[in-house]
Amino acid sequence: MKGRKLQILPYLFTNWRRFLSGLLLLACLFVLGMPPAFASLNDDRYDGNIFVVYAGNGSLVPPKTTLATALKEHKPALLVFYVDDSSDCKQYAIVVSRVQAFYGMAAEIIPISVDSMPSKQTYDPTEPGYYYSGGVPQVVVFNQSGQVVLNKKGQVPYEEIDDKFREVFDLLPRSESVELKRRSFNELNSELTE
Repeated sequence: MKGRKLQILPYLFTNWRRFLSGLLLLACLFVLGMPPAFASLNDDRYDGNIFVVYAGNGSLVPPKTTLATALKEHKPALLVFYVDDSSDCKQYAIVVSRVQAFYGMAAEIIPISVDSMPSKQTYDPTEPGYYYSGGVPQVVVFNQSGQVVLNKKGQVPYEEIDDKFREVFDLLPRSESVELKRRSFNELNSELTE
């Protein structure tokens, strides 16, 4: 009988540790659990940075350069004014990400959160506040000379921005050009296996 008790003790001890570990894990899940995400594309709640959350593109924020630098280097630029808690801006983040996909190597894409702009009486032409007209989203396209070639509020279609960049870069109009398409990684892999 005494030998049998000694064999049961390790079994009870390991099961007791498993039971306690499981109980502790459940307690952590209930006590420390995060509330569910209520992110929605169609409301005006803050869900995080719109480019990260809705466009899946964290490379846009923070901007890689400033407007002053882009103008000084004579590089075309797209200035985008937005706020993170606007459904219009949330929906528009996808368009800005698409513009970056095609023109991000040749032009500066500069998203500016209106909430983070310093409030001043006057701005210099090298500061984003100089071009802000009070609504979001707003896009401003600059050519190599620093001239504004497009300045519009609202959800400006990708095609309109594309047309302006085609003029800036002296590319064929869309009607005479082959449609630009980005390849996914899977397409690249399928080409390699053929």
